[in-house]
Amino acid sequence: MSSPPDSANYFDSSHVLLYVRKWRKPLIVSTLAAGVLAAVFTAPFFLKPKFKSSVVVFPATTNSVSKALLPQQFSSKGQDVMEFGDEQEAEQLLQILNSDEIRSRIVEKYDLMRHYDINPKSKTKYTQLNKAYEGNVQFRRTEFMSVVIEVLDTDPDTAALIANDIGDLLNEVKNRIQKERALKGLQIVQAEYNTLAAEIQGMDDEITLLRIRGVHDYETQSSVYSEQLATAIVERGPTHASVRIIQEKLDTLAKYGSQYIKLRDESKLLKEELVKLKTRLDQAKVDVNETLPVTFTVNRAFPAERKSTPKRSLIVLVAMASAFVFSLVVIILTDSWRNTLALADRDA
Repeated sequence: MSSPPDSANYFDSSHVLLYVRKWRKPLIVSTLAAGVLAAVFTAPFFLKPKFKSSVVVFPATTNSVSKALLPQQFSSKGQDVMEFGDEQEAEQLLQILNSDEIRSRIVEKYDLMRHYDINPKSKTKYTQLNKAYEGNVQFRRTEFMSVVIEVLDTDPDTAALIANDIGDLLNEVKNRIQKERALKGLQIVQAEYNTLAAEIQGMDDEITLLRIRGVHDYETQSSVYSEQLATAIVERGPTHASVRIIQEKLDTLAKYGSQYIKLRDESKLLKEELVKLKTRLDQAKVDVNETLPVTFTVNRAFPAERKSTPKRSLIVLVAMASAFVFSLVVIILTDSWRNTLALADRDA
């Protein structure tokens, strides 16, 4: 029966520390070498440090300036201009922040194609640009329903400027989207108002013609003329001239009275609707011509004093730990394989 391998060369998991002590020199050399290499290749010459700037905003619930600030006589309850938004508004802000419009304007203003050292002749330049942008510009919603805009850049001033500009563009883009819809609404309300005003004016013109014919107030005139007719007949007889004059006036009222009543009543109802429509028209004009910030800015970005990435100390530690573990595994496998071969030779 073969003898067990020499305990000095045989790996036993219960004696890891002794094993590490035995191979301490190669382990120390590989660990220190990994640390030195990590420190060298994370130096600013190889890996430029990046600085982070952040903007923190809360969404606002106010979408309509008129509903927030003007009396709401003929519409639903107004909005509170001071109220913070909830999850839905925060998600809307995130969608706008990720829009192509904001990205394109930031890319154009800061010439990020050149700033990120992307070859403008490359066939994949826009893919590289979008990847670099997404890697350096991040948006996230916090548990407090705020939205954080984070920008990384090799220049701390540029990082702060980009972050603040994105925050400003967020207000601008959302207001533009809302104004486009408000303008369409204003055009619709204006057209309805003009149509209704023209219809009322046509009725007023017809009423004016009826008044020229003698119909001013059908109910009052009819009552007065009937009383005058009865008195004239009693006092002067049915053939008297005054009786004929009063009768002619009553005939005129009978001929045009129903038309007058119809036009008068319809005109009154339409004028009430016109007043309501005028209020809506004024509100629509306010929504088109005036704006309110769509966010509450908690923190504006400022140039960072210390770099955010790379974390050289962390990278060096991770590299050294990885090198130590990798070297130990290689030594264990190599030593075990050698011992296995030695055991096979003894058995043979």
